[in-house]
Amino acid sequence: MSNIVLAQAAEAASNINPGLAAIGYGLGAIGAALGVGLIWSAVINGTARQPEAQGKLMGIAWTTFALVEVLALFGIVIYFIASGG
Repeated sequence: MSNIVLAQAAEAASNINPGLAAIGYGLGAIGAALGVGLIWSAVINGTARQPEAQGKLMGIAWTTFALVEVLALFGIVIYFIASGG
């Protein structure tokens, strides 16, 4: 079922104007940048409030940072599919 949905999404994405695809990726990149900023600001605030929790906070931060960056990478892949190049 999911392969059919992915194929339909890829087909729909390939019919998008490349300029519109670039705007969409730009918005996605802004979202990822905001997410990364919020993650690290929370780590800084948490470390300032409770320094002994820095190790746990850093582990959580790196995990969530990786997830946010993967979403940004998915965005650029979809951009290239949509722009046709």
